[in-house]
Amino acid sequence: MTKISLKTLALAYITTFIVFGAIDSVWLSTMTSLVYRPVMGDMLLPSFRLAPAVIFYLLYIGGLTLMAVRPALIAGGVGAAVRQGAAIGFMSYMTYDLTNHAVMKNWSTLLSVADIIWGTLLSGLASALATWIVLRFFRTKHH
Repeated sequence: MTKISLKTLALAYITTFIVFGAIDSVWLSTMTSLVYRPVMGDMLLPSFRLAPAVIFYLLYIGGLTLMAVRPALIAGGVGAAVRQGAAIGFMSYMTYDLTNHAVMKNWSTLLSVADIIWGTLLSGLASALATWIVLRFFRTKHH
């Protein structure tokens, strides 16, 4: 198996973090009042807690980078990143949403479906874009 340098892996992580964070912030800033707050009501805080949000993003992006972006960089194309990223997103968001659906009374099927679709699309898209950016702008002859 071909290796990639630590520098390339770090660039992939930073790129994935920026892409994922930018896209997700648009979703959350527009959909919280339209999708989440009507279902969850006063269960939602007026604003998010920074520490758990930062920990989630740092760890989830690490997973996407290692399990979706890195293999795609080794393969030299975005196809693997889309597939792997979407699979990771589906499994992660499905676990979160269906667990909430099972134990919370203010949870809905529509919210679960919307959030699972979002997580799948976001993770696949962010992984693909990050892979493309690193391959296009940061690729070196010796990974």
